[in-house]
Amino acid sequence: MKPFFVTTPIYYVNASPHLGHAYTTIIADSWMRFHKLLGRDTLFLTGTDEHGDKIVQAAEKQGKDPQAFVDAVSAQFRQLWPHLGIANDRFVRTTDPEHKAVVQAFLQRVYDAGDIYFGEFGGHYCYGCERFYTEKELENGLCPQHLTKPEFISEKNYFFRMSKYLPWLKEYIQANPDFIRPERYRTETLAMLESGALEDLCISRPKSRLTWGIELPFDKDYVCYVWFDALINYISALGGPEGADFQRFWPGVEHVVAKDILKPHAVFWPTMLHAAGLPLYRHLNVHGYWLARDAKMSKSLGNVVDPLAMSEHFGLDAFRYFLLREMAFGSDASFTQESMTLRINADLSNDLGNLFSRVLAMTAKYFDSVTPASAAEHDDDARIREIGSEALRNYIQLFENARFSHALDALWEFVRALNKYVDTQAPWALFKQGDTARLGSVLYTLLDSLRKVARCVWPVMPTAATGMLEQLGLSVPEDGIPTQALEQEIDMWGVLPVGGQLAASSNLFPRREMPEKEVTPKVPAVGKEKKSAAKASQKGSAVGNPEEVESVIAFDQFTAVDIRVGTILSAEKHPDADRILKFMIDLGEEEPRQILSGIAAHYRPEELTGLQVCVVANLAPRVIRGLASHGMVLTAEKDGQLTLVTVAAAAPNGSRIA
Repeated sequence: MKPFFVTTPIYYVNASPHLGHAYTTIIADSWMRFHKLLGRDTLFLTGTDEHGDKIVQAAEKQGKDPQAFVDAVSAQFRQLWPHLGIANDRFVRTTDPEHKAVVQAFLQRVYDAGDIYFGEFGGHYCYGCERFYTEKELENGLCPQHLTKPEFISEKNYFFRMSKYLPWLKEYIQANPDFIRPERYRTETLAMLESGALEDLCISRPKSRLTWGIELPFDKDYVCYVWFDALINYISALGGPEGADFQRFWPGVEHVVAKDILKPHAVFWPTMLHAAGLPLYRHLNVHGYWLARDAKMSKSLGNVVDPLAMSEHFGLDAFRYFLLREMAFGSDASFTQESMTLRINADLSNDLGNLFSRVLAMTAKYFDSVTPASAAEHDDDARIREIGSEALRNYIQLFENARFSHALDALWEFVRALNKYVDTQAPWALFKQGDTARLGSVLYTLLDSLRKVARCVWPVMPTAATGMLEQLGLSVPEDGIPTQALEQEIDMWGVLPVGGQLAASSNLFPRREMPEKEVTPKVPAVGKEKKSAAKASQKGSAVGNPEEVESVIAFDQFTAVDIRVGTILSAEKHPDADRILKFMIDLGEEEPRQILSGIAAHYRPEELTGLQVCVVANLAPRVIRGLASHGMVLTAEKDGQLTLVTVAAAAPNGSRIA
């Protein structure tokens, strides 16, 4: 079989690792382990991105030089991964001499081909993104990612002729529908290519402004743009295009990234590879955001989740399972300790853990913990094996195609069927009837089926799966990988050795209780103004806490808020957020406004069309999960009940409330 090469992005070291980093890396680790079960030669790469303006700024805040700063933060990432069960083969750093050499060779290759030129450019530079934006890319004059006004910088720089390759890239994506997946991100990439906003890419920074970077091989007065540098890690870790590992692994490379870095990976990287005469990656696999309190996790909001704390409290394997099962790959998902507790208790403790414990306990009681022989097959046994084969077939197909949540759900169809099989076969009744032969067949069928389940969950829960196999009396290789390929398991039944010594009981999946205190950090006390902004961002609507309202405000403060009456022309759910509604609202202006509000749990879209609501019309625009919101719909909330603020009698659209 062809080798399997999976990569995560290399993580930017201006901050410590958080749940988003952990999710991406656990996905890659589980996928690598899955392909090991298929019998493939695998390679798993991760690492850290260590150059650029933000690194210098972060280092200065801590009073460190950039190298000492990146050494410390990179070590945090490297040291965290084993605690999360992550077994990466390689860890690349962009400050590694080997990486620098490959980047400079790549730059020289593209330069010699005539696709890098020197020119003067005036552009809108966002220090948060560390890149220039064109007028077309800005949203109301603001950076679309950070909603801040970029600084206009005019300077001489080197440019990559990216525009030359955009028509080719569009054709390639259209001809290869699964090149970028899920499909929504393929569609988004094509929209970018068709927008006319993409131009040539500035790939240098003058040393007069920034020295922390890789020096251009053809001009010692410039360093390489951080993204052009970072993307090349995927081949520098293989020793460059001439390396034996590149020839061995590159044709099967699978990139796993979050949606906020879609453009560099879907546009910059393939055009760079094509210009250098190198083959493209196999797939770009894009996942959504983990949300906390309905907002994207952000250090400034204080809603980031510490993955190590979560894994220690809930158990590492349970934590890994929750991440892969809860998020449908490509969509956003909410992270709460309540949802994690419910998922673990329902799927692992009740469905799988209780089943495994019951079967071992009954085998201990009726057969002294020795695997019984199976007598003549019953129709019910054949049916459970049929369900099992279909579940494994679906699991393998879905997991291989990066549909991890759906794959686990398919496998759990088998787990749920086994629970039902226990109840319908009633081993306790068979024992009372003295039907030892049938009792042995039922328990053997269950034990053999649980062996298959354990093998399937090994990529996601390696420690628990190994424990299951050992409690079933099976020896497990040191690397945990059974010799036979997982695909052979689909129709392979009756291979659990009869007479094997089993464990008398099991508690691999204990029930979890909600922690008495939040394990995640609280919103820091950063002043009333920042608290209010954080709350508004988290709620997605104008909901306040009466206890935090100031007793008095100045009149000019009140009149500064422009609240107007508007009519909802249309309402629908946000495509990437179940709790947010997207409105088009007539405020008496030339065009209706698009406004987002987090009220989907309280109102159905179809019941809101035609309703007159109150809108804060002079609120600065915000981008919420990819869509801009130009205002805020007012709501009232008490004791968990939320109500839209409306007007008692019809008023002309645009009427100001004063």
